[in-house]
Amino acid sequence: MEPLHQLLMKDHHINTLLTDIQKGIDQQLVTGLVGGARPLFIQSIAKETERPILIVSPNLLHSQRLFEDMVKLLGEDQVRLYPADELIAADLSVSSPELRAQRIETLEFMHSQKRGVVITPIAGLRRHMPNLKQWRESRLVTAIGQQVYLDEWLDQLVAMGYSRQAMVTAPGEFALRGGILDIYPIYLENPVRLEFFDTEVDSIRAFSAEDQRSIEKLDEVCILPATEFVWTRQQLLILAEKLEDSLASSLKKLKKPETKELLLQNINHDIELLRQGDVPEQMTKYVSILEDHPTFLGDYFAQDGLVLFDELGRIQETTDSLEREEKDWYISLLEEGKTVHDVKLSFNFKEILGMLNQRKVYLSLFARTFSGIKIKKSIAFSCKQMQHFHGQMNLLKNEMERFIIGKFFVFVLADGKDRQKKVKDVLEDYDMTSHVLGKKDAAPEQPGIYIVEGEMSSGFELPLQRLAVLTDEELFKQRPKKKARPQKMTNAERIKSYSEIKPGDHIVHIHHGIGKYIGIETLEINGIHKDYLHIRYRAEDKLFVPVDQIDQIQKYVASEEKEPKLHKLGGAEWKKTKIKVTAAVQDIADDLIKLYAKRESEKGHAFEPDQDMQQAFESAFAYEETDDQLRSIEEVKRDMEKERPMDRLICGDVGYGKTEVAIRAAFKAVQESKQVAFLVPTTILAQQHYETMKERFADF
Repeated sequence: MEPLHQLLMKDHHINTLLTDIQKGIDQQLVTGLVGGARPLFIQSIAKETERPILIVSPNLLHSQRLFEDMVKLLGEDQVRLYPADELIAADLSVSSPELRAQRIETLEFMHSQKRGVVITPIAGLRRHMPNLKQWRESRLVTAIGQQVYLDEWLDQLVAMGYSRQAMVTAPGEFALRGGILDIYPIYLENPVRLEFFDTEVDSIRAFSAEDQRSIEKLDEVCILPATEFVWTRQQLLILAEKLEDSLASSLKKLKKPETKELLLQNINHDIELLRQGDVPEQMTKYVSILEDHPTFLGDYFAQDGLVLFDELGRIQETTDSLEREEKDWYISLLEEGKTVHDVKLSFNFKEILGMLNQRKVYLSLFARTFSGIKIKKSIAFSCKQMQHFHGQMNLLKNEMERFIIGKFFVFVLADGKDRQKKVKDVLEDYDMTSHVLGKKDAAPEQPGIYIVEGEMSSGFELPLQRLAVLTDEELFKQRPKKKARPQKMTNAERIKSYSEIKPGDHIVHIHHGIGKYIGIETLEINGIHKDYLHIRYRAEDKLFVPVDQIDQIQKYVASEEKEPKLHKLGGAEWKKTKIKVTAAVQDIADDLIKLYAKRESEKGHAFEPDQDMQQAFESAFAYEETDDQLRSIEEVKRDMEKERPMDRLICGDVGYGKTEVAIRAAFKAVQESKQVAFLVPTTILAQQHYETMKERFADF
């Protein structure tokens, strides 16, 4: 939208800010910008300064919305999102593969010092990161004609979090067949195939994981890790020694014998895993013990870059809340004996500001003071949110007449040539003269109504600059459907059959409990050669299970990357566990039988079938629904329309659209004067859902 950019650059406020940035003036405050004016302002800074820009927002929801706007303005190749979980507890325990892939791709974008815009919630700056040297050494880069030593590459791929398979079918896997190496990076849509002539790379191709057919030829390839932290054997051993010292120190500080016992058991288990070369659960919580000065996201960002804090007041409120919740969680870990005392889980806001050496610009709706920040210069804009006309053309015409009398430049955004023509025809039907401009046309010289090809989330009005911007949504209450981004991982790809075990997997034997699968070995017993599954238990105990008894073992399943404690062969621990589980299952079964018997006898409220308002509400959803999402929505509504009390679980990974399923069910309930309770685990998540609900219900 070049015409808009050129008009903004005529404003003395923006030119003053740009001049001050070039002079090296730091700590500037910009106030008053609302709606789409803010991303347009950021676009102008990115274009004119030609510097990398890091935008820090209050939360992940805010970051995702800003990311969508910036992609529309600058294009996908210049914008990246670093999606970090707000709560460090969630970040350490469970990591969404999609978000992890996006973070890894963004880290590489920042590390390469490419010019562009990176957006992150403040939680992204609070995280401990792998140091730059470690990140550089955790990449595999090659090109056609270069030499590759396969043994070294295979070891490195395993260390980078990839798993070896007979055939590559899902992200995070690799396979070697003769002189062909297939790798499926988690951040790429398709896997890559390297063919070798001896040790020389003969060809590189992207191919389809479904039918294994080639898609395109490549000249070079860069394989990034499948996990953010890649630990070397030496680092694990160093950490084991340091953790042992920290354990001794913590034991002296504890008073309760039971807490000491728990701490001794848990930390010794982690130390044992580290010395064996294995990575314990929640390994990243120990980064502050391993490194005296942990790395943070700002270290990856270019030193000549510009950091923008989007809504500084909310960022400070968010960090205060996160630090309180993190402190409570850390205290609970200490009480449960799950961590030592000198662990530091993240950076606080004061530390972040001190470590950011780049020039900073703060954005805020209102002019105010901010704790711990000295503003050196401030610029105030007068900006208004554009009203919604909802197809009321007479109201729109009155507003347009006001703009024309005031000699405003009015830009109406429409996505695509066809949409531009349709908007122009509608305006002309109501005697509103307009002109169509292309994305790269020069800024108009005369005030008037101009239809520009482009998209933004919302319009705005800058009275002093005599500029107004309207979007499709404000004109007609019609948002263009956004196609869902292709997921590089699907639930089907992540779920594996229990029989598909590979060396290193943890398994459960029906009689002996949890062990680690080593591989298949051929043994000779009484002159007969037979294949056995080799399973290692605690204290290096070994168990060999005949392959025809594979039905006695299952793959161990738990939270992602959770490291289970191995059982001891012949020990009583597994028997006790089975007895406890059997008793617990029996208790649960009894409770469930009583509960469901009561539910069957109860009579609930049967909601009416969907009405016009429900259909209008659902059509206002800004994204294209997935097949699974549509199926879940229909099943939920079908349950609601029955008299029997509803009992349904919607399960899916981050970003798969669970919230929209809940919102549509809530809307259906509210239409019949029913209250809806939306329960979430944290204050931050409650705020996010509140904002989403407020936006979706605003026009109804």
